[in-house]
Amino acid sequence: MTVAGGSRDPGLQPERTRLAWRRTTLSCTVAAALAARQAVHEGPTAAGVLGAGLSLLVWVGFLVVADRRMRALGTARPGAMSLRVAVVAAACTVALAAFAVGVVV
Repeated sequence: MTVAGGSRDPGLQPERTRLAWRRTTLSCTVAAALAARQAVHEGPTAAGVLGAGLSLLVWVGFLVVADRRMRALGTARPGAMSLRVAVVAAACTVALAAFAVGVVV
């Protein structure tokens, strides 16, 4: 994208986006840890262990997606996030929430 004075300067936008990914990763970490804790709180049950295991699996998947995106944002000219990455990140977030609720209920 060009402006009247020359090429576009991204400024701090990539840094803010990278920080947002880190906050979201931290939130997912807390949700997965709480799901694991809740699963063994009053004695492990099959459903609780399954929910905690699935939560941890989805958490690892989200970590991979977030790490790749944060690395891409560290370049001089970060590219746009692909639709595939966006769908995987959203699916991991929704699945983590669903598994965490499943452990509690």
